[in-house]
Amino acid sequence: MLNISGLKEGIVLDHIEACKSLDIYYHLGLDKLDCQVAIIKNARSKKMGRKDIIKIEGGLDVIDLDVLGFFNHKITVNIIRDNQIVEKKALKLPKKITNVIHCKNPRCITSIEQELPDVFYLADEKTESYRCKYCDEKYTR
Repeated sequence: MLNISGLKEGIVLDHIEACKSLDIYYHLGLDKLDCQVAIIKNARSKKMGRKDIIKIEGGLDVIDLDVLGFFNHKITVNIIRDNQIVEKKALKLPKKITNVIHCKNPRCITSIEQELPDVFYLADEKTESYRCKYCDEKYTR
């Protein structure tokens, strides 16, 4: 059995769908941080069968919970202090996301005006669908 040491202070992202941790790693910009990050892929899970886990050294300010909620709002965020889980945060779908995804409509103003931010709003919570703020184009995963 593989043993990854615990965190004294940091965040553990748990219940990530198997083989999706690297996508989350890059979307959260963890590759640009100057802290320790451990990625555990295909860990055994009673609930999920297999899952990924990301351990991040440092405070909660190093990750954007809205970005994380957009990619998978079922991930559990565990806050670690003094080697103990002190808080568990439940994620939710963000109402608005900025510069996380890009509009694919070639007639959208964001394809012409490069300095405009890509802004999407949550159009339907049940279907988890987002639409471009400017042209109303539906984002498809």
